[in-house]
Amino acid sequence: MAKRRMKKRTHAGAAGAQDVQNGTAASMNRIPKSMVIRIGAGEVGSGVSQLVKDVRQMVEPHTAARLKERKSNKLKDYTTMAGPLGVSHLLLFSKSTSGNTNLRLALTPRGPTLHFRVENYSLCKDVTKSIKRPSKSGKAHLSPPLLVMNNFQSSKQEESSNSIPKHLESLTTTVFQSLFPPISPQTTPLSSIRRIMLLNREVPSADEEDNDEYIINLRHYAITTKRTGISRRIRRLNPVEQRHRDKTKVVPNLGKLNDVSDYLLDPAAGGYTSASETELDTDAEVEVMETAARKVLNKRELQRMKAGEGKPSKPSSAGGVEKRAVKLVELGPRMKLRMTKVEEGVCGGKIMWHSFITKSDAESKKMDKAWEQRRKEKEQRRQHQKENVERKRKEKEKSRGKGGEDEDEDEEMEDEWYDSEGFEDEDEEMVGDEE
Repeated sequence: MAKRRMKKRTHAGAAGAQDVQNGTAASMNRIPKSMVIRIGAGEVGSGVSQLVKDVRQMVEPHTAARLKERKSNKLKDYTTMAGPLGVSHLLLFSKSTSGNTNLRLALTPRGPTLHFRVENYSLCKDVTKSIKRPSKSGKAHLSPPLLVMNNFQSSKQEESSNSIPKHLESLTTTVFQSLFPPISPQTTPLSSIRRIMLLNREVPSADEEDNDEYIINLRHYAITTKRTGISRRIRRLNPVEQRHRDKTKVVPNLGKLNDVSDYLLDPAAGGYTSASETELDTDAEVEVMETAARKVLNKRELQRMKAGEGKPSKPSSAGGVEKRAVKLVELGPRMKLRMTKVEEGVCGGKIMWHSFITKSDAESKKMDKAWEQRRKEKEQRRQHQKENVERKRKEKEKSRGKGGEDEDEDEEMEDEWYDSEGFEDEDEEMVGDEE
């Protein structure tokens, strides 16, 4: 029988394709991924459920956008799958018995976990209704947003009056910065940055009584740019602008006009009659490289360019630079977060800081001893379980004589049972509402 031919150009079995797949997998492992979860799917209410959907849309694209929770899901179900899926951040929304909405931001697999109380929030649909001209996101969610943080590092004067430790500020900054992939100014194209996630910390003054509050305001904006110095009517006729506009808005009909000046200078139609029309409600003006079409050279023309025979393209009169007005349009959601505590593990560890409870040095030392004793007991249980597995393995070797396939299968089952750490009672706790 003839040997079946294997395609080496397009199939995954080729060496080149295998290298590409390995490189893609390695690069994807470095990208932080997140999961936005609602704890108690049937108890949080419709408002928090919609907030979870809006937050998933905000942290796209590296998130589980179609995640569906169940009432029977525990925290261990998500932490177990976080490793194989490469999930680095867990955003857990829950609702307490008193009606407070809580948010926990945890780093897998070892923590820490930041606990926030959502003081108030606004959904995306509420923000859209309040804006006169809302922005249509379109393809903006195909790339991660630009993270902008303000007042996260307090000054020396604020440190004296602030009871929040300095290492807590650095930890909170690092956790939020690791939520999105880093941006390289040399390699990241400016056209890929289409959204901004703004985190503004409210720094209390020394006169206020509650100067130990850690409050963060979250906003989400879309970046829009327009050319400055020209009329809106001229901008509609520009083919470069038409490529970035909505397809439903067509070029105005000029068939009934004798000249294009009738369209541009008609006072009755609000034409270009004054210089004030060119002024836009913008936040800033920047200079960017002008987007110009480039000719794709064939192989023969490339050889001529390398040999020096070809003529370089002439630069434009303006140097290829144009002024554009940058404007931010809010997309939502809005959230006001108040940090309540910080703990070491993933939603279950030593408390590093608490906003409502303050302990003395003696109480802190007592708590450290309790955690140290708990760690030793956990290590003893692991060692004891390891000795039991080793003892059973030796007993089976003696009874069977030579090891076979059945022995290997039994060893694999025992190792998997040991690695799952099902013997630890504290890891089997069900995730409930935060007290």
